[in-house]
Amino acid sequence: MKTIDTESFDHLLGATREKNREWLLLYRSGSELSECALRSLIDTEATEETGYVYIADVNRTRDIHTRLGVDSVPVLVELEKGSAKRVYKGCNGTGFYSSLFSGGSAVTVSQGKESKSVTVYTTPSCSWCTTLKNYLREKGISFRDIDVSKDQKAAELMVKKSGQQGVPQTDINGRIIVGFDKKSIDQMLGL
Repeated sequence: MKTIDTESFDHLLGATREKNREWLLLYRSGSELSECALRSLIDTEATEETGYVYIADVNRTRDIHTRLGVDSVPVLVELEKGSAKRVYKGCNGTGFYSSLFSGGSAVTVSQGKESKSVTVYTTPSCSWCTTLKNYLREKGISFRDIDVSKDQKAAELMVKKSGQQGVPQTDINGRIIVGFDKKSIDQMLGL
């Protein structure tokens, strides 16, 4: 992967309007989490041979995140013909980015011989949600973060799976853990 700094939404739109699949990392310089995402992306860049990732610091570029409807950083945005298709929040490891850029699944991680699919259901105001996501990042676990305060269908699915509305909830290969239960998470992930 090669990174390209972009300074405005118009520049980004001009570069991606005709492309089926491009990537944009929005980050905030000076933020530890954003710097982590940028470092992981740059480390991934060294191992990947094709494609581009546009990067924009929201401290300098103020129109991209608002025009794409992004309200928190860091995020990796999958663009399709200049529009946001998917958003991946937080700092993720190089394996996460490599999997995405090569067309694979970003939510499947390998621990030993068995692959694990990890999804966390969260809300922005939940401190335990933040603790859970930071813990998974520390352990190098890639995961899909779903903000149930913004996705009603995902919230309904979460309640259907667990029978509970509280967050965080972690879905590991279809098994649900309610709350930040480190012992259960470690056991299910083989940590």
